[in-house]
Amino acid sequence: MTATPDGSSPRTALSVGGGAGSDLLRSLSPILTRWLPRQRWFAGKGRPLDGLSLTAATELLPCPGGGRAAGAPGLLHLLVSAHQGGSTDCYQLLLGVRPGLPPSLTPALIGRPACGRLAGLAVYDAFPDDRLTGVLLERLRTEGTLGPLRFVREKGAAIPAGLPSRPLRAEQSNSSLVYGDTFILKLFRRVSPGLNPDLELPLALARTGCTRVPAPVAWFEAEAEDPVTLGVLQPYLSGSSDGWRLALHALHRGADFTGAARSLGRATAEVHIALATALPTTELRGSPLASLAGDMATRLKEACDAVPQLRPYRAGLRDAFDAVDDLSRTGAACPVQRIHGDLHLGQVLRTPDDGGGGRWSLIDFEGEPAKELAERRRPQPVLQDVAGMLRSFDYAACQRGATPAARRWAEANRDAFCAGYAEGSGSDPREHTVLLRAYETDKAVYEVRYEARHRPDWLPIPLAAIRRLAQTPHAPRRTLS
Repeated sequence: MTATPDGSSPRTALSVGGGAGSDLLRSLSPILTRWLPRQRWFAGKGRPLDGLSLTAATELLPCPGGGRAAGAPGLLHLLVSAHQGGSTDCYQLLLGVRPGLPPSLTPALIGRPACGRLAGLAVYDAFPDDRLTGVLLERLRTEGTLGPLRFVREKGAAIPAGLPSRPLRAEQSNSSLVYGDTFILKLFRRVSPGLNPDLELPLALARTGCTRVPAPVAWFEAEAEDPVTLGVLQPYLSGSSDGWRLALHALHRGADFTGAARSLGRATAEVHIALATALPTTELRGSPLASLAGDMATRLKEACDAVPQLRPYRAGLRDAFDAVDDLSRTGAACPVQRIHGDLHLGQVLRTPDDGGGGRWSLIDFEGEPAKELAERRRPQPVLQDVAGMLRSFDYAACQRGATPAARRWAEANRDAFCAGYAEGSGSDPREHTVLLRAYETDKAVYEVRYEARHRPDWLPIPLAAIRRLAQTPHAPRRTLS
């Protein structure tokens, strides 16, 4: 969505009233310009913020003034576009407004506008305010529209009223609220036109009968020519633990994790099969397969330009992508379908079952948030997900140091995961050596660039994989079908 010069949406007027859009933007811009770049989910870190424009604004609860009781909070929903150089990103904000904040909400303060209707009032991040997040849940319980916002409830879904909420603190690219240990609401922070895969894919899976992914019960979006997915409400898997924590706990205790890794491979295969049933599939062969190799080679070049430590391994890494290019000339076909897109141990949950074991579920189907939405919705080889999980086992092992024992642990669990995947799908990922090596190499190159920029202390982890992958001998050129 793009804003018109007066700050309104091209299809819907600001629901805060006639010319209120420009006034609201003037009032909030100074405090939001300081606050936005400090948020973990702000994508434009390290680049100057040139300005903000208002795409849409909705009062979910009227703001103080206009006859409201003294001290009663208001709730503003905003879609704000941040302009940085030649790029623009749209962000979803949920803002509380009060004359004064209780001590528990003081850390959430964004600022007090100096002008306009909100002058002197406390504007704050509404996520820690249980009273205001309850308003959002009530909207999701009742289908309908409010200004540019459309609220949808899945047929037959039971959503109790009055559930208390608490924000989850561990996320980076989005924000989530847990309601009464029953539901979890994910709000997408950086949004763009189109159906978000984190709604699209779980809905499609639920309609095939797949129970490996929590099924959406309600969601909301911004109405436009191409609606913008804003948030998804799903069952909360209370008592579950994510795969990353479980793997680290096993490492710390010296316990075997291969059984869990094998069952995770089977669960992943089950989800892939259901996605292939629910949504269209196709093949890559010839020039599209060559383009895949070319894109990987381009990312390698860009990473080498940005991270000097990667340059000594460039030739060996490039060999992995050249092998895919060679395959494209043989007539080999690579099946592609919708996949998870960002699969790792932090994106899977294990819930205890009645037998004392556990059941794996896959979550967070948004894909890599840094990629454009159209790219995240594009069919890909399932080996991309497999490679992501294999890299995740390497990351977990390195938390105990780059020791021979850690390497053996990683290899054992990588093999167990692939064996489980073969049991569930009938196709062993290890047999597709050319493409699996290429995807694992591409992922490790991405990790090097990410860690160099955000967590330099972690850079040795992907560099260890880079050394191994760069020395991998030429694999036999197998067919991919």
